[in-house]
Amino acid sequence: MNKMAVCLWMDGTAEEAADFYMSVFKDSKILRTSRYPDAGQEITGQKPGSVMTVEFEVNGMQILLLNGGPLFKFNEAASIVVYCDTQEEIDEYWDKLSAVPENEQCGWLKDKYGFSWQITPPMLDEMIANPNSTKSNAAMNAMLKMKKIDIAELQKAYDEA
Repeated sequence: MNKMAVCLWMDGTAEEAADFYMSVFKDSKILRTSRYPDAGQEITGQKPGSVMTVEFEVNGMQILLLNGGPLFKFNEAASIVVYCDTQEEIDEYWDKLSAVPENEQCGWLKDKYGFSWQITPPMLDEMIANPNSTKSNAAMNAMLKMKKIDIAELQKAYDEA
C-alpha cells in the first residue's frame, strides 16, 4: 500500500466514477470497496450497506473515492495531471474525459463528475520554463489560446520565435 493517495469526495457516484475512470485508463485496477456500517448513520446520513469508498489504482497512482454526500463540490483548485507523449494520447484522453467544454482552457478539462484534469505533454513545461526567453513566451502565448493542447502548434510557435 502506498503511503499517500488522492481522495475525491463524491455524492453517491463513487462506484460509477471508479468504473468510468477504469474504462479511461488502461493500467488500472480496483483495490478495495468499503460499505457504510450501521454505526454513525445520524452523522453520515448514508444508508448502511451503501458504498462508502472505492479505492483504485491508475498508472500506479492510488485514488480513493468517498461517497460523502452533497456537501462539497470539485473546483479547478485541484486537478490530476496526465502527461502524454503524443498528440494521439492527448486526443484519446480528451475525448474520453472532457464533458464540460466551457471549462476547457490551456489543457485543462472537467469530466462528467466535475473533476478537473490537465492533459498535457511533458515538453510544455520545458518550453515555457524560461520567462526571459522569446521562445518560451511564444509557446506560452500559443498555449493560452488553446483548449486542448496541440503539440504541433506549440512546437511551431516555439521554433518560429
